[in-house]
Amino acid sequence: MSAVMITRKVTRKWEKLPGKNTFCCDGRVMMGRQKGVFYLTLFLIVGTCSLFFAFECPYLAVHLSPAIPVFAVLLFVFVMAMLLRTSFSDPGVLPRALPEEANFIEMEIEAANGNVMAGQRPPPRIKNVQINNQIVKLKYCYTCKIFRPPRASHCSICDNCVDRFDHHCPWVGNCVGKRNYRYFYLFTLSLSLLTIYIFAFNIVHVVLRSVDSGFVNTIKETPGTVLEVLVCFFTLWSVVGLTGFHTYLISLNQTTNEDIKGSWSGKNRVQNPYSHKNIIKNCCEVLCGPTYPSVLDRRGVMLEDLSSPTPSDASAASTHKSSNPVSQTTKSSAPLIPNEHTPDEAKPGIGAGTQKSTSSPKEEKPPSPTSPNAVAPAVIKESSH
Repeated sequence: MSAVMITRKVTRKWEKLPGKNTFCCDGRVMMGRQKGVFYLTLFLIVGTCSLFFAFECPYLAVHLSPAIPVFAVLLFVFVMAMLLRTSFSDPGVLPRALPEEANFIEMEIEAANGNVMAGQRPPPRIKNVQINNQIVKLKYCYTCKIFRPPRASHCSICDNCVDRFDHHCPWVGNCVGKRNYRYFYLFTLSLSLLTIYIFAFNIVHVVLRSVDSGFVNTIKETPGTVLEVLVCFFTLWSVVGLTGFHTYLISLNQTTNEDIKGSWSGKNRVQNPYSHKNIIKNCCEVLCGPTYPSVLDRRGVMLEDLSSPTPSDASAASTHKSSNPVSQTTKSSAPLIPNEHTPDEAKPGIGAGTQKSTSSPKEEKPPSPTSPNAVAPAVIKESSH
């Protein structure tokens, strides 16, 4: 008997999750694959606010009010909190089907579609469900092997299906979906207020200094203010416009993906089944609804069994093989099938048996261990027959 030593390796589920998402801090942080633009977002926000705190805030706190830098700090902290909450959270990634589940779904689809003739295109894999007296189609994802829930879509960048998929935002380095959309909207809204706040007080700072030393001298003395004005001016339109667009979508309880595809445009007399036909109710559902838990359980524990023979068993097995070389090369002449009879040509004759019985024990020599096979003649006759 041989003993096997079993060792268990503890791994987290996020290490085995498919897709192109990246994880940090032992699975607590989940982001998209492309994070370069996210670092640019951090640099622009932190850099612009640092210049504002260093050059404008001391002057404005003395000449106007000390509440100006305090409110700016609070707004900056809120912007950073919403940005990190959006970027580092699970947007609502749906788990892929297990092999058994995928095979079962394939069998269901084949049974429903029937036999498809050769050269014919199979029908689309779609299921129809009814939501608020409206037929909604559930599409099959060939990558995740599941029928996607309503409003879900597959992100080509993260290579995962996301529930209530809005869009993939490179500025936050993550998908925007069911679990982080409200934080994304609060980030754009607070960033718009912060940009307007810094831009306005930069103008105030330049005007107050120009009264004493002139406009040209003020520009020369405060190059940081000029840089902040330029950054805020070019980012103000895009950030404020993005916030206004998502405010419009929230009032209709619609996603960016649905708006681009025209899912509820009314061309096919299809109305949005998720809208309450009330702006306040739609805003309350999107911004004040319940917080949904993640369905990935990415920090769950998985145990992997790693079996390996003990060193004593390995040495014993090698010793057994070296001490019995004949057993490795000797072939049995017994039939492989129980009811199979040995051919007559392979059976020993009567004369051979009599000669063997009359031979003395001294003359009988055992087969040497180095001989390849003791029954080689029988095997040769059988094969020639």
